[in-house]
Amino acid sequence: MRIGEKLRKLRLSRGLTQEELAERTDLSRSFISQLESDKTSPSIDTLERILEALGTDLKHFFSDVEEERIVFKKEERVPVYDEPEGVKSEILMSGVEDKEIDPILVTLEPGAQTEEESYHEGSEFGFVIQGRIDLYLDGKRYRLKEGDCFYYKADKKHYVKNPGKKKAVLLWIMID
Repeated sequence: MRIGEKLRKLRLSRGLTQEELAERTDLSRSFISQLESDKTSPSIDTLERILEALGTDLKHFFSDVEEERIVFKKEERVPVYDEPEGVKSEILMSGVEDKEIDPILVTLEPGAQTEEESYHEGSEFGFVIQGRIDLYLDGKRYRLKEGDCFYYKADKKHYVKNPGKKKAVLLWIMID
């Protein structure tokens, strides 16, 4: 079995670039590239970390049988690595090969903000669960409080910031 080819197909099925996978796993893009071209082999720990970021595990990766996932437990959430200080993000659905949404739970400490994302395809939806946030789209600020939500096409530079003095929690969904 060519692990690299299978990893590449899995990554592409998730709509991720090598760089995005590298960020989620705290590995280098060049290492991901070498893995996918079968020029190197990962340790079991590294493979498990990559598979977790891709929403699966060793058992499902090496199995040809796929079951539909209905329930996603809190303890199965995948942390997003390399977030700015004061920002904690968790991917809520793991083990889903062909999902068209990518829901993330984002927690922002007071004053913290996410990294600015460049233009990309798709749309994004957010719901403020707790606190307040400022949403910035191409430099324009939108203020939201607990219970408010947003939706926009991702053809704008965007990020969120917690302007408050209390923690903010946001459900952020990227839609293909």
